[in-house]
Amino acid sequence: MKTTGKLLATILLSTFLGVQLFAGNYEVDNSKSTVKWTGKKVTGQHNGTIDFKSGSLEVKDNKIEGGTFKIDMTTIENADIKDESSKQKLEGHLKSDDFFSVDKYPVSTLVVKKVQHKSGNDYSFTGDLTIKGVTHPVSFTAEVTIGNDRLVSGGVIEVDRTLYDVRYGSGKFFDNLGDNMIYDTFTLDFNVVATETSGTAMLETK
Repeated sequence: MKTTGKLLATILLSTFLGVQLFAGNYEVDNSKSTVKWTGKKVTGQHNGTIDFKSGSLEVKDNKIEGGTFKIDMTTIENADIKDESSKQKLEGHLKSDDFFSVDKYPVSTLVVKKVQHKSGNDYSFTGDLTIKGVTHPVSFTAEVTIGNDRLVSGGVIEVDRTLYDVRYGSGKFFDNLGDNMIYDTFTLDFNVVATETSGTAMLETK
């Protein structure tokens, strides 16, 4: 009886002081999540994929509060070149010091700092993106759905590579590039699938 009484008192206190929120952590499913990159140049463009290394999201009351994502830079692949030799040449160049210095910096990181609801399932995100050991803020929008212990989110991040010391072929730093100029901005089209790993009930006062 005492235990029942304490439980009832806790429920009544929660109702009186505020609302009971559910806080949980969601872990990114690397096998189901994707990142597609696109880089453009004067004469065309290239695209491909890159894999998540790990990721987690903090969720409260079915809303994202923050998160951390790690990208495995060693997995950069090209998808549009059919000739295997040319494909491997481009992939090796992207991994070299001309671009992402993968041997020195095998992991890039995005830390979500702020999330704002826009409308429906659309949210705006602000966070810190670290590439080649250099960190700069980024902002982007994404669609998010949460339910049945599963979170799915998709969106596009535009990145100015020159901010992260990736200057090869940039018109900002080299003259007379002509058709060899590579545009500074590349895009990351992501689709994140995450599953709930833990959760706790939290009391929020009014």
